[in-house]
Amino acid sequence: MAKYLLLKHYRGAPEPVNNVPMDQWSPDEITAHIDYMNTFAEKLKTTGEFVDGQALAQEGAWVRYDGEGRPPVTDGPFAETKDLIAGWMVVDVDSYERAVELAGELSAAPGKDGKPIHEWLEVRPFYGTPPTITE
Repeated sequence: MAKYLLLKHYRGAPEPVNNVPMDQWSPDEITAHIDYMNTFAEKLKTTGEFVDGQALAQEGAWVRYDGEGRPPVTDGPFAETKDLIAGWMVVDVDSYERAVELAGELSAAPGKDGKPIHEWLEVRPFYGTPPTITE
């Protein structure tokens, strides 16, 4: 089994599809979307493939070290809204192909008018062990 991050962005769907921002959805449409996500997670819990999942608010800041004895520097957010992370799900599956299959299913979550949103999800593997450095 290998762990993969299914990363949801606020970039939405391809333009000709159901690319309506969530702030323009009705309360029932938002509830349907969240219910889909929860049902999807519950299904993966029964197969043992679910590890974790969270939604994130759009607010945030960039933080960096600014030198010994100095407080961290904060600023932001720098990224355009479409690039901000909306949330994630971590799955533990047998193969990359299974992770892609699950991401495709998750991309079908309903949006405006109950239609699938076709949102892009980033699929990234976790390192099983830290990478080795070769010289």
